[in-house]
Amino acid sequence: MHRSAPRLSRILACAAVPVMLVAVGCSSDSDSDSKKNAGSSSSGTASTKPSEPAVEAARFDDLPDPCASIAKKTIKDLVPEAKKKNGTAGRSNDLAARSSCSWNGLDDKGVDGSQYRWLDVGFTRFDSDQSLGSGAKRATAEYTKQVTKAKASEGAEKIAAEPAAGIGEEATVVTYGLSKTGEDFAYATVVARTGNVVVTLTYNGAGYAGAKTPSSTSIVKGAQKAAKEAVAAVADTADAKVTPPAKSGSDDSKKDTAKGKGSGSGDSDSDSDSPKSTSKPKTKSS
Repeated sequence: MHRSAPRLSRILACAAVPVMLVAVGCSSDSDSDSKKNAGSSSSGTASTKPSEPAVEAARFDDLPDPCASIAKKTIKDLVPEAKKKNGTAGRSNDLAARSSCSWNGLDDKGVDGSQYRWLDVGFTRFDSDQSLGSGAKRATAEYTKQVTKAKASEGAEKIAAEPAAGIGEEATVVTYGLSKTGEDFAYATVVARTGNVVVTLTYNGAGYAGAKTPSSTSIVKGAQKAAKEAVAAVADTADAKVTPPAKSGSDDSKKDTAKGKGSGSGDSDSDSDSPKSTSKPKTKSS
């Protein structure tokens, strides 16, 4: 009896050990499961958080050649006797983001004096940026800035500003007078926005050697005409990139010529040289 009692105690003690281990194991599993559930719950909450909406893509990704953005005929009308008929391009580190071109000339009228004209066009393009906003929004801010800058031109007199209809998505023409080099100048600055591009065009003129100062009306009319062409050039550049000129047409015309149809080749040559061919007759007739 005395020997069996200690033996029974040892058996009971050993039997109790697995029970405790099982209990500990269950407790550990339940803790890890609860942590997993908590983690999945928190991740689920994070995934349901609404993400910031993407900004609108910029409409234009390039700019036109500024010196070719205004028709040569328009340049001839607005800046007679221009020193450089093809214009003088402004400096830029990135022509796809910022570019400009200017023309100036003095038209000698003999005993009636001389007329001076100066025309400048500038383009500024903005890309869409998640942190800065869409290209159109950034361009709108630049548009407002340029209008304010034109109104604050140093030495300007009789400043006036009004909307300019039919030029881009929004446009303003700022007019003022300015005295310099001993003469009175009439100024007109047109600021226009089309998509994510801002066009700023300034046109001014003065009379020298007794010639009259050009009227503000004529300066505004010329500035608006040139500004419309500059804005249209932005869209034309984008369209040209999307739909490049078809080369197959000229190839077909050559094939037609080879077959004896003849007219295709002649038309192709006249189209490519049309500015020159049309200008020569006009010169002779005048």
